[in-house]
Formats: sequence, C-alpha cells, structure tokens
Amino acid sequence: MKILVLGWKGMLGTDLAATLGRGHEVTGKDVEDFDIASPPECRDVVRESGADLVINAAAYTNVDGCETEEAVSFSVNAEGVKNVALACRESGAALVHFSTDYVFDGTQRVPYREEDPCCPINAYGRSKLKGEEYLREFANDYLLVRTSWLYGKHGKNFVKAILQKAEETGRLEVVDDQTGSPTYTVDLAAAVRVLIEGGHRGIFHVTNRGTCTWYQFARKILEYKGMQDVTVTPIRSAQLGRCAPRPAYSVLSCRKFADATRRTMRFWQIALEEYMTRPS
Repeated sequence: MKILVLGWKGMLGTDLAATLGRGHEVTGKDVEDFDIASPPECRDVVRESGADLVINAAAYTNVDGCETEEAVSFSVNAEGVKNVALACRESGAALVHFSTDYVFDGTQRVPYREEDPCCPINAYGRSKLKGEEYLREFANDYLLVRTSWLYGKHGKNFVKAILQKAEETGRLEVVDDQTGSPTYTVDLAAAVRVLIEGGHRGIFHVTNRGTCTWYQFARKILEYKGMQDVTVTPIRSAQLGRCAPRPAYSVLSCRKFADATRRTMRFWQIALEEYMTRPS
C-alpha cells in the first residue's frame, strides 16, 4: 500500500512512518513542504503522492496556545482537515485522522465511548471537534482515531518536561485533579497499523490501558528514572493559572478497538517503562 503521512516529522508522525514503513511504501510531508490551511497545496501533495491512504498527523496541539490563538488552531485543526478530506475524496485515497480526549467535557465518571456526546471546554477541543465534523462531512472513506496524553521519543511531551524540571529544581508541583490515560506513540502507531490493515473504518478510541492523574504519572516517571529523592507535591488545576481549562476526567473506552481487532493495548505503566529504557 502507498501511504502518505502528513506531519511525519512530529512525535506521532515519526512513529507512524517507522511502523508502517515495515511492509508499506511510506512517504511524508511536513510544515515546510506544504500549508495544510491551503486547499490547493493539500490537493497537490495528495495527488502527487499517488497514495492509496493518507494519514493526517498534522495538528496544532499547544492547548494554551490554542486558547490565545483560536483562529490559528481552527485553520490547522479544522479547516486543514477539511482541505485534506476534500483532496483525498478527489484522488480516491482513504484518510486516517487523529482527534483527542479533549472533545469531551470531563464531567463523566466512566470511560467515554465513541458515541458519547462531545462538549469541549477549551479552544483546542473545539477546533479538533470541528475537524471531526469536517472529516465526516467531506471524506468518503475515513478512519478517525481519538487518543490521549501522548508522549514519544521525537517531540516535546510531559515525560521530558517532568524530567527536565526535576533535574533543574529537585522539586515539582503537579496537578492531581485531572484523570486520563497516558499513551505511548509507538503503541498507538502499532494499533493504527492493525486498524488500517484490518480495513476498519469509522471512529475508534485508542489509548494505553489504565488510568492515572498527572501527579501519579509524574511519580511513576521519576520512579522509573530512579529519582525518588525529588519532592513532588500534588496541586489543584486552578493553582496553575492556565488560560485553557482541562477536562477533569477524559478516559476513553477502548472496548470497540478490542472487540474489532481482538487485541488490547498495554498498560500505561508497561509502555512508560519501555519508553524510559529504550535508546533514543
């Protein structure tokens, strides 16, 4: 299969290209190659690739940045999806797109299913939800994967930030009132490959198994790094003073993925331990 990965130099895109490159013909484009907000440029990169399948891993993911630059976030996360979807429809390519747990408001206390109503509480979530709506409206053949709390070797993420701050200060304050599922991009890429090769379409939630708060996640990161002497204090989200609110509970149910593929994701602790010990 000929696959085009958009955003292939990013944290997720890099792992997708590596995973799918074992068995498929994979090419990629990134921000320096085309403007996802430009319909003609999207048509050109999709047409010239000759791809059977396009994977859109390009996104504006700075949650607080989206709050202060909402127009920019919508141009990438919403209009960009529309442009790619139309380009794929014109070329006949299938489209894989990624969305987020932040399309939910966090008031639920059981894992969110694919069919649960969306109600984002920040600009990032609103832009991603609009992208989902455009995908369903304009793509003839699509797979939508919602995921959460991503980390990987090839970009900025929570794990790297925690380790850097711990080394610099020896003490941390981490929020303990937001619950989700940390997800390793290597595991997500492998799951996406299973979905693609199985011909699955529609919406799937895919995260590593298990849940934790950011505070619990930080403690486990330091434990695996052997930095138990670092002081970690749990705090409330309001104490951070961030401009974008976050959902208090954004755990995604992956039952549909398990039922469809007969596979389950690794527990987040196992995935994190591998990430911490795997060479860069």
